[in-house]
Amino acid sequence: MIVIMRFDFPRLLAKLPSRKRRFAAGAEVLGIDATVENLYFVACGLVHLQRAREDGEVVILQRAEKGMILAEASVFSTHYHCSAIALQQSELLVYPMRAVQQQLSEAPEAALAFARHLATQVRIARKRAEILALKTVHERLQAWLIWNHGVLPAKGRWYHVAEEIGVSKEALYRELAKRRKQKGAMSGVNRL
Repeated sequence: MIVIMRFDFPRLLAKLPSRKRRFAAGAEVLGIDATVENLYFVACGLVHLQRAREDGEVVILQRAEKGMILAEASVFSTHYHCSAIALQQSELLVYPMRAVQQQLSEAPEAALAFARHLATQVRIARKRAEILALKTVHERLQAWLIWNHGVLPAKGRWYHVAEEIGVSKEALYRELAKRRKQKGAMSGVNRL
């Protein structure tokens, strides 16, 4: 019997040389159209991969928290197609892209682990697309809560939920107030 070992990509990535970089809240981690030279792993904090629309609104493409790789599709790009902003003080491990690409080309287990990682990210992106396709704030928040086990972040971070579900802060706050008045009709609202 052949035993197939499952490797998780961040663990394999940790074998490569890296350096730590700290970013203050609001600092740009990477800029749109910048040359891709590194791969970033979030050791702590929160970073949004984002793109501005023509109307000035920002679309959040990835919410990278502790233990996540930021902009992993950049492994196959020469330039970033988005920008990334630290939403809170964050520490990232920075891996030289050449070393990452070499590991992927020379180690089949690393390539397979990266493919599994990307498949997981595709599922997350599809869930997010489903949420954004919903018409009302109520429906979007309901779907977000289900996806996040009915738990909202701390009160001062609700605006991040608004960004993730593509509504204004004010619309989200109105919906949360309406739910609170309905005496916690949704799991997790009692924790507000």
